[in-house]
Amino acid sequence: MRIIALSTLKEFWENNPSCDDAMDPLLSWYRRTLQADWASPALLKQDFRNASVLRDGRVVFNIAGNKYRVVVWINYAYRVVYIGFVGTHEQYDRIDVQTI
Repeated sequence: MRIIALSTLKEFWENNPSCDDAMDPLLSWYRRTLQADWASPALLKQDFRNASVLRDGRVVFNIAGNKYRVVVWINYAYRVVYIGFVGTHEQYDRIDVQTI
């Protein structure tokens, strides 16, 4: 998969000193996703069983034991993952994932 963009993840852990423990789990998610080849949500669920597949190509990933969340939009046909949100579970609770 192609991921747009790693800079979004870096920005999160660099701009949130209290979340410096997010770097390793986010990079792990990034590397695993780069190696994936998801043509459908079913294939994604084989790799990330705890991911929440929403409508319109949106997916929520639990990172670091659900301490952090990554919300993406996936274009399965072109194998592209667009990162829309990275944050703590508390920050995630304040957003509307369908509009990110």
